[in-house]
Amino acid sequence: MQVVGVHHVSINVDDVEAATAFYVGRLGLQPRADRPAFGFGGAWLDAGGQQLHLIEAAVPADQGQHFALRVADLDATIAELRSEGLEVSDASPVGSGRQAFLHDPAGNLVELHQPAG
Repeated sequence: MQVVGVHHVSINVDDVEAATAFYVGRLGLQPRADRPAFGFGGAWLDAGGQQLHLIEAAVPADQGQHFALRVADLDATIAELRSEGLEVSDASPVGSGRQAFLHDPAGNLVELHQPAG
């Protein structure tokens, strides 16, 4: 087996409209129009070359599970999101990069990550 990358991450959200508004309007992801009719609510979003799939379902308790969005300028991203009234942690070093965290409207933990360099 040869893995060539991550295609998508799926997360549960309790309100697809609110989650889509957050990820598109606040975090800059782009909606996709090719999601099949699965028989349950959801949305597919582009995040650079990968996708985020929102599934309308019960949201698990926050026990540290998260996914990371790579950003070009972490400090500017934090400042922009805070100016919009969002709670974002301070940036902290991780490995050779830096990270900060926030929660989406459903309570899912999202990492904002800026690699070194």
